[in-house]
Amino acid sequence: MSSRPVPVLPMSCAAEFRALVESRRAIRRFTAELVPDGVILDCLQTAVLAPSSCNLQPWSFQVVRDPALLQELHPVCLRQGAAKAPLLIAVLARPDTWRQACADVIEHWPEPLVPERIRHFYETIAPFQYNQGTFGLRGFFKRLLLRMTGLKHPVMRSPNSHEEMRLWAVKSTALAAQNLMLAFQSHGYSTCPMEGFDDMRLREVLPIPPHAIPILLLAVGKEGEHAVYNPRLRFPLEGHVTWH
Repeated sequence: MSSRPVPVLPMSCAAEFRALVESRRAIRRFTAELVPDGVILDCLQTAVLAPSSCNLQPWSFQVVRDPALLQELHPVCLRQGAAKAPLLIAVLARPDTWRQACADVIEHWPEPLVPERIRHFYETIAPFQYNQGTFGLRGFFKRLLLRMTGLKHPVMRSPNSHEEMRLWAVKSTALAAQNLMLAFQSHGYSTCPMEGFDDMRLREVLPIPPHAIPILLLAVGKEGEHAVYNPRLRFPLEGHVTWH
């Protein structure tokens, strides 16, 4: 276990963070003002500080600033007003990168020596967990094995299929997407996460790897006029929380 002390933040930080979160809205209209490259880079660096399962970071981002590509993407996004933003970022979940990520953890370990337990985990345990095999056959046999083992002991029962790997990657990537939106908000740029797009036509415009999953297109820019269509609505908290 790490001995690094957990920082205690002053109450003002909590209030500032709450204010930042509350200030974020889905903005539907943007001005033509460009987003500086330095801001984009800083926000992407903040995005990838998000936690991910086994720290395998199953995400990638395609940053679109080229006016011609942006024009091609507008109909792909069903001609939404938000899709006219000066910057679009395709946020992709990557269930296919786990093997390279296991090697990258060892290669980029931030200390001179990689602890043996870390090396063992990423060379042995993680590949067993995430490798589903051809046609998912390896995952099928793992499910049978874990079902038997789980009769007597708690076991990690997923991901043990290609479909579960997709869910695994999407969960971690969604965390990074939230970081990305809040990072832009902190720089004074608004965002709109768009799930309304034609996945097939998106792949015709952008070079998206075959196994990558586009989970959203993020529109980014300065807020335009009449950019928020409706007041904020959230359901009562007590309908979503159970206390034990």
